[in-house]
Amino acid sequence: MVPGDAVPPEPIISRSYDMTTPTQQLSDAGVSIWLDDLSRGRLQTGTLRKLIEEKNVVGVTTNPSIFHAAITSGTDYDAVIAAQAAAGSTVEETVFEITTTDVADACDLFAPVAAATKGVDGRVSIEVDPRLAWDTAGTIAEAKHLYKKVNKDNVLIKIPATLEGLEAITATLAEGISVNVTLIFSLERYRAVINAFQSGLEQAKGNGHDLSTIHSVASFFVSRVDAEIDKRLDVIGTDEAKALKGKAGLANARLAYQVYEELFSTERWALLAEAGALPQRPLWASTGVKDPAYPDTLYVTELVAPGVVNTMPEKTLDATFDHGVVTGDTVTRGYDDANATLNSLDNLGISYNDVVALLESEGLDKFVASWKELLGDVEGALASARKAS
Repeated sequence: MVPGDAVPPEPIISRSYDMTTPTQQLSDAGVSIWLDDLSRGRLQTGTLRKLIEEKNVVGVTTNPSIFHAAITSGTDYDAVIAAQAAAGSTVEETVFEITTTDVADACDLFAPVAAATKGVDGRVSIEVDPRLAWDTAGTIAEAKHLYKKVNKDNVLIKIPATLEGLEAITATLAEGISVNVTLIFSLERYRAVINAFQSGLEQAKGNGHDLSTIHSVASFFVSRVDAEIDKRLDVIGTDEAKALKGKAGLANARLAYQVYEELFSTERWALLAEAGALPQRPLWASTGVKDPAYPDTLYVTELVAPGVVNTMPEKTLDATFDHGVVTGDTVTRGYDDANATLNSLDNLGISYNDVVALLESEGLDKFVASWKELLGDVEGALASARKAS
């Protein structure tokens, strides 16, 4: 039995489409499909609802880059920006209002899914200001602020898995707030994340919270690992190096699932489970391939296991629905090969610790840059709206 078995799968919502689609097969194999995108346009046009109805989407994740793309393209947000300008709102207040409103509306859309799965799915994630990634107290305060503003039971507050973020993860969960831990690249950090999660639940129990209402996922990034390691393999250039291209991301994720199985089979976890706690599910993030030479469903069909979430950009979701080949569990039988892959990389002089540290730093820098660009663009839009009024 894997930890995910602690939550018996239940029908999510009745569907009228072909039950043999690849996305339905993923769902049947225990994979929850979440869309890695959100915008007001998706909500207003019904395209997000259609993905729920037709392609087994049962949740949504967002990040600063997604919000930047949504808010700065098209005219969907012009009216709210004009209203915020008329009210004298700051740029930070305006962005906070826009993002939390979109997430709250998405939470309402997914409420039936959340109800049918007792809160396991039907989740919508919103990230704390990425500039707080190294600020424990600031992250805790922002998480509480976001949770109060969205005011929906099925929201997840995203907190980066920095060293400073670990304490914030524990403190936020201890308040009874559900958390999506993001930007996990290393197995060592993943162990620390699970420890932070279980510590948070222990504190939540002490604080009198119902553990069955607290949910969490741990977002383990996949394709970025290959993107960085493949560059280093190209520099080495040997046949042995070339043969390892495109294998590190899958190996790393599969070994993360092994850690999940291990740490949710302990006596410590058993005590929490007896009190009603649910496992923190692994979530595969960054699942769009970055190298066109690889199959476009690589990080979906090769990471099938019970009790996981796969959050996909729409392009990857469409590819999976169209031609994904789901063959059941493609994770747990691959532990030996995964270890062999990482050992081979080490033998070639590629430092695992150096790669994952770089990826965490780059990931945070990217989100901070996107957030600053978003603030700058919205500030300009506010100024234009004030001049026009």
